[in-house]
Amino acid sequence: MKLTMRYLRNQADAEDTVQDIFLRAYRGLAYFRGDSAFYSWLHRIAVNSAKTAHTMRVRHARKFSAGTEEAGDESSATSLQMKDFDTPEDLALTEEICAAVNDAIGALCEEQRMAIVLREFDGLSYAKVASTMSCPVGTVRSRVFRAREAIDHRLRLIFDEGLGRARDKSMHKAACPG
Repeated sequence: MKLTMRYLRNQADAEDTVQDIFLRAYRGLAYFRGDSAFYSWLHRIAVNSAKTAHTMRVRHARKFSAGTEEAGDESSATSLQMKDFDTPEDLALTEEICAAVNDAIGALCEEQRMAIVLREFDGLSYAKVASTMSCPVGTVRSRVFRAREAIDHRLRLIFDEGLGRARDKSMHKAACPG
């Protein structure tokens, strides 16, 4: 639900999309090969579904605003509110940031990716993440820290300021233990 809310910013649309995600996952369960963690597979379905729903919502808003421009003032006000909320610049920036973050997370090693996703996206405590990953809490803290640093570094390459933390420009990417 949190993931779909980040894309859609609308409770009703997000709830509908979550239902669609679980239906797609259920129908596609026979095709799950096990090449990646189940969570990663389900997360990818969620991201794709949220992106699709967002695209459809934007198209619908454009059609709605085009159809109501000749209508009365009330319809035009609603149309303007939708345009203010989803300006092309805002949408492009949001999509660019989401893509950059998803790419940065995708570039992490499996241990770091799982730790950061469970902690930041699922909102689990360090203890619950440690239990899920069958490792000590200190290891989880280290993996989350290294994941954040690696994501920040990748984002800095794209968006000069990264996550907004002041860091030494010569900082190198935190490597996965291997």
